[in-house]
Amino acid sequence: MEATEQEPLDVESIRADFPILDREVGDGAPLVYLDNAATTQTPEQVIDVFSEYYRGYNANVHRGIHQLSQEASIAYEEAHDRLAEFIGADGREEVVFTKNTTESINLVAYAWGLNELGEGDAVVLSEMEHHSSFVTWQQIAERTGAEVRYIRVDDDGYLDMDHAAELIDEDAAMVSVVHASNVLGTVTPMRELADLAHDNDALILGDGAQSVPNRPVDVTDLDVDFYVFSGHKMAGPTGIGCLYGKQEVLEDMEPFLYGGDMIRRVTFEETTWNDLPWKYEAGTPLIAQGIGLAAAADYLDDVGMDAIQAHEERLTEYAYERLDEFDDVEIYGPPADDRGAVVAFNVDGIHAHDLASILNDHGVAIRAGDHCTQPLHQKLDIAASVRASFYFYNTMAEVDALVDSLDAARDIFG
Repeated sequence: MEATEQEPLDVESIRADFPILDREVGDGAPLVYLDNAATTQTPEQVIDVFSEYYRGYNANVHRGIHQLSQEASIAYEEAHDRLAEFIGADGREEVVFTKNTTESINLVAYAWGLNELGEGDAVVLSEMEHHSSFVTWQQIAERTGAEVRYIRVDDDGYLDMDHAAELIDEDAAMVSVVHASNVLGTVTPMRELADLAHDNDALILGDGAQSVPNRPVDVTDLDVDFYVFSGHKMAGPTGIGCLYGKQEVLEDMEPFLYGGDMIRRVTFEETTWNDLPWKYEAGTPLIAQGIGLAAAADYLDDVGMDAIQAHEERLTEYAYERLDEFDDVEIYGPPADDRGAVVAFNVDGIHAHDLASILNDHGVAIRAGDHCTQPLHQKLDIAASVRASFYFYNTMAEVDALVDSLDAARDIFG
């Protein structure tokens, strides 16, 4: 996968929007933030929009006729419009705000899965799913009697599509697959999986937590029935995520949560549901977070999603090649030029947690552990790994700082 032809980003100008990147950590080491697959940093422009809500028109939505409530309601509803535009959905009816990717998957699992799955049905996952999908569908299957199947990941970190074609058969009811792995960096062929699912009358859910922030995504082109992602991984606030669902599918599902605002009419005898997407947003919603997420989408579009993808591909390829120079480093996943913006690896003789701790002493922030993919780590026959993950504000010099800091760990562990 060759990097998209784009003019290089003005990274120094971009970094000026993220003052946290200028701070020092530990004993005065400059921060090198390479934990973006967990949480990205937030630019001033998004923080300003977030605080403007609380300073200027903090009020509940859809419940008041006073001016502040009207202003908040308009901004909140327009935030749905903005996110629908950002991912290529047909309109706000197809975008439900949730707390995060995990809640979005749980919403589908409970609202659709508990009602539609049963004995003889199969849910098809991959071996590299995040626990938010893996555990959720596993538990729903136990309750409903459905079977869970796992598409193999081959030795190079790719999804075995021949195996996928075997597993996605007439018994398959749901296919739930990560679009980009948070460990291997593998980018899965989501449209091909969607075609396999639909050819067998199954639905498909794409986990876009590691793809929406890093590359252009069009859910209509992908033809997914559901697609989920989080704001805090795309320069937005924490506590906000999105569930995209095709309108006809969301209309047929029952709500997951009940209460205020998701109702149209309540009597002593019965209750009827509100229009989409409010049908799935019970109670006081994530107002400030939703408005802030829309601001993050604006910011990313101003930078340019194609340019973001191209910059991250260059960073990732450079990091892979630099790490691959060392005999004691094992890198997991596809080749340098065919992966998302993460590089998971281990250094011989040094536990991942120890390595992350030593790197932290040198100002380098990475993630260590199983990255919420214990089954994948079992398949790789490792207890843990360290993961460097990049965003559009990272630099080649920061990659060099990561690689150079490994020598400090080698010195300590001999």
